Amino acid sequence: MGSRPKLHYLNGRGRMESVRWLLAAAGVEFDEEFLETREQLQNLKNGNHLLFQQVPMVEMDGMKLVQTRSILHYIAEKHRLFGNNLKEKTLIDMYVEGILDLLEMIIMHPFSKPEDQPKEVVNMTEKAVSRYFPVFEKILKDHGQTFLVGNQLSLADVILLQTISALEEKTPNILSAFPHLQGFSKKISNVPTIKKFLEPGSKKKPPPDDAYVKNVYAIFAP
Repeated sequence: MGSRPKLHYLNGRGRMESVRWLLAAAGVEFDEEFLETREQLQNLKNGNHLLFQQVPMVEMDGMKLVQTRSILHYIAEKHRLFGNNLKEKTLIDMYVEGILDLLEMIIMHPFSKPEDQPKEVVNMTEKAVSRYFPVFEKILKDHGQTFLVGNQLSLADVILLQTISALEEKTPNILSAFPHLQGFSKKISNVPTIKKFLEPGSKKKPPPDDAYVKNVYAIFAP
């Protein structure tokens, strides 16, 4: 058996949180090495561990994987969470790309000016309920299955649930007009590996706070 994946990132959500969700969904135990200083990041750069001089970085199967989407694709493919044929893989990829557009807004939200953040929550909510959620509500309604693609768990299901979860922290009733997404969220949350990840004490990270934002600036700001 190979060694466990090691995740190199800060002790917070950011762009690594999707990787944590996916590994957990796949039932894969992983280790984390948290970046806490600018010197740690520089050491990774100096050691040629970061292909494009940036994190997230995941050590896995003898590789140092970078670029979040590439990391997600590799894990999903390895653990049979990326469809059974080219059509399914393309649908999963297409859905994930759309979801990540929305998730990126959530990731960047804590770094906005405090006075702008309430307005941005309203903006994110409006985009979710007008542009993104109707798409997935229709997909689930039309094919009548539990999962977005085929009838098995995929990367798309995991990233959509992650995004819904993050938005519900800000707008608890955001799914009120989407009964199929409500059912989806409940069912995917009860997949055993995901249910375990959602329980207290897991490696799921809490919502970013002021200390996390301050740490990000301390490590990455020029």
